Amino acid sequence: VQLQASGGGEVQPGGSLRHSCAASGRTFSSYPMAWFRQAPGKEREFVAVMRRSGGTTAYADSVKGRFTISRDNAMNTVDLHMKNLKPDDTAVYYCAAAARAVILSQIRYKESYDYWGQGTQVTVSS
Repeated sequence: VQLQASGGGEVQPGGSLRHSCAASGRTFSSYPMAWFRQAPGKEREFVAVMRRSGGTTAYADSVKGRFTISRDNAMNTVDLHMKNLKPDDTAVYYCAAAARAVILSQIRYKESYDYWGQGTQVTVSS
């Protein structure tokens, strides 16, 4: 099983970027797929999740209203659309997928996810 992430880059404050993550080796349509990020010197933190393709979503308070997670069941992908980016959004972004159902109270914890993409850098700077 592999998660191949793409996207990210460098943008000025207020700009937009998109990440995409393609899964291969199995399908995750019934299970959560999420995005996390890790800034230098900080722990990996939850950003957004969609519990199953077309299912409910959840966002970290810091990105709510600015980031949108989406999934394509047929393509086995999860995307993260980011707008109105801020310097605090600078981090390495990771996609993640769970191999089983995850209860709602655990959906934001990185320990709930079994597969991880390689990480893509986002830098927001003027």
